[in-house]
Amino acid sequence: MTTNLDHILLVCTSCRGAKSTGTLTGALAQSLPEGFVIRPVLCMAGCDYPTTIGFQAPGKAQYLFGGITTDEDLDAVLEFADQYRCCPDGWTNATDRPRALFTKTLSRMPWIQQEGAA
Repeated sequence: MTTNLDHILLVCTSCRGAKSTGTLTGALAQSLPEGFVIRPVLCMAGCDYPTTIGFQAPGKAQYLFGGITTDEDLDAVLEFADQYRCCPDGWTNATDRPRALFTKTLSRMPWIQQEGAA
């Protein structure tokens, strides 16, 4: 298990969803897997799908999820956080992610390759 805080959960602070950013962040912070840090960000351009959250880590695909509004969604985010942490490249298929996130995936972007890397 990783002990560095090298996995980032981004939480949009501009979104006006069913749960306030503070409530959402507080609920997630209590149960995130080891190695995660929560980073509030001003906007992730998911305004049509409040509340938006993102996942980032070095050498891993990046994700943006939107419409995180219910306790079931929060549970799914936490389940995905563990899945993401354990996946070497972060690449997951929609059918492998928690069911509650199936229709909430706004984007998956490939990892950033270092210049000169193959």
